[in-house]
Amino acid sequence: MQNKKMKNAMQGAFILTFASLVAKVLSAVYRIPLQNLVGNTGFYVYQQIDPIYGIGITFALSGFPVFVSKLIAEQETEIQKVKIARRAFVILSGISLVIVISLLSFAPEIAGGMGDAGLTPLIRCVSLMFIFMPFLAVGRGYYQGIFQMIPTARSQVMEQVVRVAIIIGVAYTAASQNWNVYRMGTWAMSGAVVAAIVSTLYFLRLFRKKIFAPLPSQAGVSLEPVTSYSKLGKRFLIEGGTICLFAAIIILLQLIDSFTVKNGLVASGVSNGNAKALKGIYDRAQPLVQLGLVVATSFSTTLLPTLTKAVQKHNRYEFKRTVQSMLHISLAISVAATVGMITLLPQINRLLFGNTEGTSAIMIYVIAVILAALIATYNSVLQSVNVFRPAILAFFTGLGVKLVFNRLAVTKYGINGASLVTVLSLAVILICMQIGSPDSLKDNLKLDWRFFAKLVLASGSMALVVNWSKLVLLGLFPDVGRIELGIIVVAVVLLGGLTFIGVAIGVRLFTIREWLTIPYGKKLLKKIVR
Repeated sequence: MQNKKMKNAMQGAFILTFASLVAKVLSAVYRIPLQNLVGNTGFYVYQQIDPIYGIGITFALSGFPVFVSKLIAEQETEIQKVKIARRAFVILSGISLVIVISLLSFAPEIAGGMGDAGLTPLIRCVSLMFIFMPFLAVGRGYYQGIFQMIPTARSQVMEQVVRVAIIIGVAYTAASQNWNVYRMGTWAMSGAVVAAIVSTLYFLRLFRKKIFAPLPSQAGVSLEPVTSYSKLGKRFLIEGGTICLFAAIIILLQLIDSFTVKNGLVASGVSNGNAKALKGIYDRAQPLVQLGLVVATSFSTTLLPTLTKAVQKHNRYEFKRTVQSMLHISLAISVAATVGMITLLPQINRLLFGNTEGTSAIMIYVIAVILAALIATYNSVLQSVNVFRPAILAFFTGLGVKLVFNRLAVTKYGINGASLVTVLSLAVILICMQIGSPDSLKDNLKLDWRFFAKLVLASGSMALVVNWSKLVLLGLFPDVGRIELGIIVVAVVLLGGLTFIGVAIGVRLFTIREWLTIPYGKKLLKKIVR
């Protein structure tokens, strides 16, 4: 019976991981046709407000639901689970109300801070999605807490499909009807609200039959160890807040960009119109970074259940081995993705966005994939042993670096400066987490120099092959269009990927256990044995 329960839980975790991967890919990829349809300035308008949506979706999808599921799983009886879900809903409703009222009231001031009063209606529109955040966070968290992952998986894919369909439909209409970019942006942001409504309707039955339904007569069951709103609120602030902060780390850095990049460009002497277009070009890096992080973090997170199990059983050897495996997989895949993108970026930029503008800024920005992937892994390790303080201090230190230096760097170095400061901020967070970690964990978070040497060899070989094959193919076909360029890029990416895998196998970059963790790793090992 226990094995069956564990099997169901693992299957559910796989389904949720896959759904999350699909949703994140959708969330990243739609930006490419959006930019192609509405241009750099239209893309700038949308991307200025998108971080606010990103914070909302983090709260409703990958932040508070995880914490609520933890609260639900801690309760012994169904009555306790319902009661704790109700209290969580009340607390989240209070948070939601404050956010909605603040955004509606201060939208003109926020838009003014971004240097563009035309953004006011977009801010007010996106604020409405926070109304539905308590329903989504508690609904998803409740089902995850009772190990039913399918409702969460369905709701998040449904939400992204509806939102992306609306955004692309609005962009096409705006382009064909010559809409004002701010009108386009407001209607595109409405997709977030409609998607939240659709996703909330999916959980309506749960709220009607459980969360809002009268409790049976045995409702006096104790809620220990969470007995009051004050204690629960404190846990939401510390534990839930930490989960949300690190889930939204790139988004928050982008939010700072919304206030500083366009304003910094104008301060450096760039005209208002050109500054908007340059910010739109700078924002091209975001879908690439998102896709890189999806790939880099999704594979390493498959080891999280093993890490949790090792902590529960106080198995230090298994804990250290799992941490090392997570770091190896996360670092290797993020380095491979980053090196590959940097080598091919002029061609990727032209293929996806029609020209090579901003290539140097994007090259710098994508280094964030490596740092953010390692930060996510470090944070998972610290949270697994209930250590929050080093991560929180590191986070705000890195955010402070971005706040203090971003506008100055933009004024002096343009959009390249913003990319540099983003990478610097993430590096500061990673270093501070390493320094601030308890001594008992520092040894687990160290990487062997031999692994680094093997990784440099594998990624360096891949870069050489990618660069050589790219030069040969473009030399043979110098005047290719975007379709032909797409075929060349895909061919070169496949060749580079095979090179990395081949060298990784040859130098034994991963252990057998780590290969088995990676999708299709088992098949690769079988071929190696043969």
